[in-house]
Amino acid sequence: MPRAAKLSASPRRATNVTLPEPLLREARSLGVNLSQTCERGLAAAFAASRRQRWLDDNRTAIDSYNEHIAEHGLPLAAFRSF
Repeated sequence: MPRAAKLSASPRRATNVTLPEPLLREARSLGVNLSQTCERGLAAAFAASRRQRWLDDNRTAIDSYNEHIAEHGLPLAAFRSF
């Protein structure tokens, strides 16, 4: 099940969020749903953190592969038609 589907099916729990007054005022004047916006923002922040963690964890392998390609070229380059 995709992460977004898991979130939408999860039980909800009320929480307090402290925001700067001008930001809250603008959100209300524009009819922005704060719960949905916070949820999407958190999901995006989590995805970015997971991506960065994966890149950090795999940096050695990525660098090694890039060095290999720079030194030897792409493995199937002879078969490229573009």
